[in-house]
Amino acid sequence: MDAMSFRILDLLQSQAERSPTAEAILAPLRTPLTYGGLLALVESAAGEMNARGIRTADRVAIVLPNGPEMATSFVAVSAACTCAPLNPSYRFEEFDFYLSDLGAKAVIVPDGHDSPVRQVAAARDIAVIELAPELDRPAGVFRLGGRPRSGSPAFASADDVALVLHTSGTTSRPKIVPLTQRNLVTSAASISNTLRLAPSDRCLNVMPLFHIHGLIGVVLSSLTAGAAVVCAPGFQAPRFFGWLDEFQPTWYSAVPSMHQAILERAAQNQDIVARSSLRFVRSSSSALPPQVMAKLEEVFRAPVIEAYGMTEASHQMASNPLPPAARKPGSVGLPAGPEIAIMDEQGNLLPSGATGEVVIRGANVTNGYENNPKANEGAFSNGWFRTGDQGYVDADGYLFLTGRLKELINRGGEKISPREIDEVLLDHPLVAQAVAFAIPDERLGEDVGAAVVLKPEAEITEIELREFAAERLADFKVPRRLVILNEIPKGPTGKLQRIGLAEKLGLTKAAPAAPSPSRSFRSPATEQEALICGMWQEILGIPQVGADDDFFRLGGDSILAVQFIQRLGETAGVELTMVRLFEAPTAAAIARLIPVKQPAETAALG
Repeated sequence: MDAMSFRILDLLQSQAERSPTAEAILAPLRTPLTYGGLLALVESAAGEMNARGIRTADRVAIVLPNGPEMATSFVAVSAACTCAPLNPSYRFEEFDFYLSDLGAKAVIVPDGHDSPVRQVAAARDIAVIELAPELDRPAGVFRLGGRPRSGSPAFASADDVALVLHTSGTTSRPKIVPLTQRNLVTSAASISNTLRLAPSDRCLNVMPLFHIHGLIGVVLSSLTAGAAVVCAPGFQAPRFFGWLDEFQPTWYSAVPSMHQAILERAAQNQDIVARSSLRFVRSSSSALPPQVMAKLEEVFRAPVIEAYGMTEASHQMASNPLPPAARKPGSVGLPAGPEIAIMDEQGNLLPSGATGEVVIRGANVTNGYENNPKANEGAFSNGWFRTGDQGYVDADGYLFLTGRLKELINRGGEKISPREIDEVLLDHPLVAQAVAFAIPDERLGEDVGAAVVLKPEAEITEIELREFAAERLADFKVPRRLVILNEIPKGPTGKLQRIGLAEKLGLTKAAPAAPSPSRSFRSPATEQEALICGMWQEILGIPQVGADDDFFRLGGDSILAVQFIQRLGETAGVELTMVRLFEAPTAAAIARLIPVKQPAETAALG
């Protein structure tokens, strides 16, 4: 790509001219989409959006599941106007907030798929555009619903906003981060250079594509290099090794909890691991434990590159380099995009070895939060953006993070605003006070905790409050642990303090990430237990499940839990909530929820 080109369209045109038949997008059960085909798809989609009255300054939300169409629609929309990808698992209230806050002109949804976003769009008079994959054509090719429209494609300029994402605030509403074409293309080029990506590379993407990590760290960085991206339908640990064998990727990027889930299944897939051709493994979005890094390198016989990123920097800020350069476990590496410095509270830059706030500046850093002068005043100092993270730079220029200045909950790379959870809990008529905070978790790094004070004479259980929250929040935001107190501990000034609250409440012991070796195996004793164990064997991809085994200790996560809950409802007619599964995660406990068939029913079924 021309060094002076800073548009996504320029990037695509450059690769299509250079190698029009090279593979760009791949997916399971689909033929590859070439760079020539991707450019044609983007031009066609841009022309159709233009014919629908969507212009370069307009915002189009995308609510699609992970997969090749999510990747190609992101590229098409961000090249032509402003893309606003949203998590498909959001509830009605969340979609209502985000769509109104963004001022979306249209929202792209899966053809024929029901979602609360449709009701929100109808209530707010936002155009709904249905996207249907063309399954008989290459991966990522789609058609937009309604009467086909054609128009002359119009594309954004380098300094037009290409992507808007919300970043969670701790004391206020989530903030809008606008990222320009220049921001994105600059960041993608930095990542590509750091990883020495080439057209021969192929990345297996398991990151969600409503998140900056997957969008820029994987998709756009690969396209910048003329490389290929395998677009999996999200992270599914049981299927990871099958994809690894089928597509032979040269790298993948994930958050630490995903790496841990992969390692837990590596021993069962040694033949596939031996055949794999990974050049390196990348980790980002939350701290990678050194033990996990060492185990990944041992299993895959490839270097593990830990990177440090955030939405406001269009993802990557620092990264450990590839060999033969030194990689330092515990460090997030060298500057890899923007300039990095350490600053004190007064705005003075500090020398090597001194601890302070990590600050950045550069062409991939946002120009500021949208319509939020107060936030911008606190975020920028003398031209530097304050990350809110604490750390130091050693004598070799490597950055080490030592703590957080912000109160955000980093759940496996997903940044969660505690204030949002407070407000949902305070909506309950029996709750007088509520404060959410981070609790440690061995798999995710952090999970969501909450403390609640009830109104006088009020009576309600922790699980009832969590189920109340689950009706209003996406599953990953629901407090994993909730305690009801007479009084919430306060700081010296009388203010509720989230940081350190887990320690004060004795919630600092992380739940174990692996099964206890002392637990004895018990075979299913009833038809219901056998049904649950059989489902878990299929969903988790493991050969044996006992009646007293814990779904999450077997390697289950929230994505696989949703699959199980849906299958349980279809098979046994049981409406299980995520909260109930967290409370009683054994096969035996779930089996007790399934009604026992009477003899007459059994005979009738036979």
